[in-house]
Amino acid sequence: MNTLLCLGHGYSAAALSRQLIPQGWRVIGTTRDAAKAPALSAAGVEPLVLPAPLGPALAEATHILISAAPGAEGDPFLRLDRAGIATARPQWVGYLSTTAVYGDRQGDWVDEESPLNPGSARAVERVLAERQWLALGLPAHIFRLAGIYGPGRGPFEKVRDGSARRIIKAGQVFSRIHVEDIARCLLASIARPDPGAIYNLCDDLPAPAEDVLSYAAELLGLPEPPAVPFEEAQMTPLARSFYLESRRVRNDKIKGIGAELLYPSYREGLLALKAGLLPA
Repeated sequence: MNTLLCLGHGYSAAALSRQLIPQGWRVIGTTRDAAKAPALSAAGVEPLVLPAPLGPALAEATHILISAAPGAEGDPFLRLDRAGIATARPQWVGYLSTTAVYGDRQGDWVDEESPLNPGSARAVERVLAERQWLALGLPAHIFRLAGIYGPGRGPFEKVRDGSARRIIKAGQVFSRIHVEDIARCLLASIARPDPGAIYNLCDDLPAPAEDVLSYAAELLGLPEPPAVPFEEAQMTPLARSFYLESRRVRNDKIKGIGAELLYPSYREGLLALKAGLLPA
């Protein structure tokens, strides 16, 4: 039996699990919150509540997915049990990173061969964690994710309650990806492993965030959210930091191994999310 060990069972790992469990896969997911264990079990995932020894799960894992955020010393699971992980024998390892490792490109395109230029502490930590996993000698694959959206992470709630604002900054553009397309890309890599490979996971249409909000309002039949210049916008430091970088991300490489996007742009993705909001 194929066994996927998710070191950190968050939003993206859950999407992959939903695809694999019906195919007969066993999925083990770590969590540091014991209160989340019943929900994992209900979804068919075997919870591994930390702190707990990773050894038994590592020994049984044919595939490993890592999605926990790193710190200044890199990946937290490698700090927890680097020796145990290094001696595991999985067929495939996937590390979920971020396209933020490319830094600000003033709207220019990047691909997997572009030099890294992390502009934030979070991105520097991701670069370190990528290198740590690639250096272990395991069949590791790096997946650099653009902005993630999907069920429960769409713009509709803010548009509906009137809190949405279109932040206007000239030349600003973002790449994004629907969570179900993340799962499809991971499945394509599992089917065609290429240890050491790096893939960008994003859709085909980089776009300003204000365009996404405008389209969401159009779908809901509501007025377009008001525009606010970036310089005047009230945002958290984290949200503001995203607007300090602008880049367009290419996804040709993941398509080359057979990943077909369900949602090639935010338009298809938002249409699907809206359909999910409608009563059955």
